[in-house]
Amino acid sequence: VTLLYAFLHMRQNLKYFDKMRCLRKRSAVSFLGVLVICLLFMNLYIEDGYVLEGDKQLIRETATHQLNPERYVHTFKDLSNFSGSINISYRYLAGTPLPRKRYLTIGLSSVKRKKGNYLLETIKSIFEQSSYEELKEIAVVVQLADFDSAWCEGMVQDISQKFAHHIIAGRLIVIHVPEEYYPVLDGLKRNYNDPEDRVKFRSKQNVDYAFLLNFCANLSDYYVMLEDDVRCSKNFLTAVKKVITSREGSYWVTLEFSKLGYIGKLYHSHDLPRLAHFLLMFYQEMPCDWLLIHFRGLLAQKEVIRFKPSLFQHMGYYSSYKGAENKLKDDDFEEESFDIPDNPPANLHTNMNVFENYEASKAYSSIDEYFWGKAPSTGDFYGIVFENPIKISKIKVVTGTEDRQNDILHHGALEVGEKIVGSKKGRQCTTYLRLGEFKNGNFEITDVEHKVLFDINCMRILVTKSQKEWLIIRSISVWTSQAPNQ
Repeated sequence: VTLLYAFLHMRQNLKYFDKMRCLRKRSAVSFLGVLVICLLFMNLYIEDGYVLEGDKQLIRETATHQLNPERYVHTFKDLSNFSGSINISYRYLAGTPLPRKRYLTIGLSSVKRKKGNYLLETIKSIFEQSSYEELKEIAVVVQLADFDSAWCEGMVQDISQKFAHHIIAGRLIVIHVPEEYYPVLDGLKRNYNDPEDRVKFRSKQNVDYAFLLNFCANLSDYYVMLEDDVRCSKNFLTAVKKVITSREGSYWVTLEFSKLGYIGKLYHSHDLPRLAHFLLMFYQEMPCDWLLIHFRGLLAQKEVIRFKPSLFQHMGYYSSYKGAENKLKDDDFEEESFDIPDNPPANLHTNMNVFENYEASKAYSSIDEYFWGKAPSTGDFYGIVFENPIKISKIKVVTGTEDRQNDILHHGALEVGEKIVGSKKGRQCTTYLRLGEFKNGNFEITDVEHKVLFDINCMRILVTKSQKEWLIIRSISVWTSQAPNQ
């Protein structure tokens, strides 16, 4: 009897512990779900300069929408090390799989437009703006993502006729994913009060991009996304390589070479499978460029890393959605942006009254940031002390922004110096040579090495007359020539 009683008592205890374990599991899942929501919502409030003011309100509205994290919690858990591909069969419409891995894949997805078609011009720009050496390092993948087979056949014929040598050389591939592989695109949730056809359009676009990313995952070391109505700057690949090299050793998920939409966003190719799955998970929730903000945030890149000048420009006048007008332009785009500055390592300092966190270092960075100081007085300066003496070939300084066009340096000069004195923190040059005055807030000079006979240790922007307006130094660009004599 005693043994029977003990056995029954033990069974009751086991049931109790089982219940406790279940509760703990449910609590853990709930906690993870809440955590995912918090991470997603926190990223909604990141101030991204490239988001149009009209779109910012829509992004804030996403905070009221649930992403059903319980359903995806395990996928999020594995998001940081996921590398599996999506099981789809692709149709090769032109070209064949690449024989070797390249440095950069350029992906673009295109659908039939009601007005205008810019795809051929985009492909042309990619190839024309690349040198022969650069062409050997790139692959271009075009996804024709429309279900109209007649349109697809017509586009393949046009592409094959105009770019036959690039297809033969193995650097251009045209693919298509049959409609049967797509998820349901009708009766989707109408988030943000979007009309039903708009929801269907942007949801399908997310799936289009997911399939394209999935295909490109193993073709190269890096991947850049373009839209099908884009113009490229000359030698953009060389510029991209220079930026990637400069970021070596630092963590990044996305580097941006345009402030517009899904244009010029660069990824490591090993991140493409999980980005593809991410877009598929939330394909009906919001537009792809908003999902990208969440993606990089979930992978611990909280800030935008955008470079200027922009390497890609939106050229389409009509949108692929209903042929609506789309006049968006990137004012940081430069067609001849191969000449990217070197900006050698330096210490930066100023005696101006700095506004908030717009410190001196932000003007000397290639990232889209700037220095902002309160109304400067005569004699105020912004100084650069190079870590090593250098030969300079070109200097360019831009002040003010599109939003604050009066916050320029109205009266100023640029000087270079030699013979450093002082401690490490307070180093400065003893003598300076004036190279010229600012005009309309800007300064640019070339052939500096022929005008300055000494190796340059310092450079400074000097305010020559007090002004009531504040001062934004948007960018300081320095190009070096040969190494100085030892």
